[in-house]
Amino acid sequence: MEIDRRGFLKIAGLSLLGFIAAPVLYVASRVKPPEQSPIPETLLGKKWGMVIDLKKCWKQDGCTECIEACHRVHNVPRFGNQKDEIKWIWTVPYERAFPEHHLEFIEEDLKSRPIPVLCNQCDDPPCIKYCPTRATWRREDGVVMMDYHRCIGCRYCMAGCPYGSRSFNWKNPRPFIKEINFDFPTRTKGVVEKCNFCQERLIQGLLPACVEACKERALIFGDLNDPDSEVRRILRSRHTIQRHPELGTKPKVFYVL
Repeated sequence: MEIDRRGFLKIAGLSLLGFIAAPVLYVASRVKPPEQSPIPETLLGKKWGMVIDLKKCWKQDGCTECIEACHRVHNVPRFGNQKDEIKWIWTVPYERAFPEHHLEFIEEDLKSRPIPVLCNQCDDPPCIKYCPTRATWRREDGVVMMDYHRCIGCRYCMAGCPYGSRSFNWKNPRPFIKEINFDFPTRTKGVVEKCNFCQERLIQGLLPACVEACKERALIFGDLNDPDSEVRRILRSRHTIQRHPELGTKPKVFYVL
C-alpha cells in the first residue's frame, strides 16, 4: 500500500502525539489526589453558586470594585502588561462572553457592555481531568480548588478550561503586589491560579470579597442546595443564562438580564 507524503506526515504526527500523551496519562493515573482538609460542619451539604444581575452591574459605568476587592484579598499581582496578566475576576464584552447568545438584531450598545467573568466552579470541570499531578480538584461543596505546591506549571488545565479562567505566573508575582495580605498565600513563578469562590472566607461565614464589595448588590451568592436561598429564588423567578452551557460543564455562575 502506497502512502503519499501528506498521509505519511499525518501518521507521524499522530504517533508523536501518542508518545507525548502516554507518559502524562501514565503519571496522572498513578498520582494520588491531595489529602483534603475536612470541610467544616457549617459547610457540609452546601453547594455554592453565584448569580450576576447585569442590569444592576451596569448602573455604575466603569465600576471595578468587585475586581479590586478580589485581587487585593488574594494577592493578585499587577504586572502592567497583558502578556503576564493574572486575573481572578475580570470583564469581557457581552458578545465575547456569550457568543452562543448573539442575535442578529441585538442592540449595538449591548454587544460591548462589560460582563464580569470568573471561574465557573463547574460540576464537571475539564481542568481537573487534564491535571497530571492532581493539583486541582473539586470539593464536596462544588468549589474547584488549587494546590499551588502540587502545580508543576504544565498548563494543561489552562488548555482544558473553556472559559479562560486560569492564569499562569510567568515571573515571580510577589514584587508586583502593592500590599500583601498575609492572611492569604502568595504564589510563585511557574504555577497556575484562579478564583476559588473565596473558600477561605466561606469557612469564616463570610461572603466572597467580590460580593461584599458590590454596592449595587449585583452579585448574589448562596447555597444552591437550599430552596429558600436568594440564589435559588432568583433562579426560579428569572430567566438566566450561562457561559457555554452547550459544553456540559454545568457552570455554577449564572447571569440575569
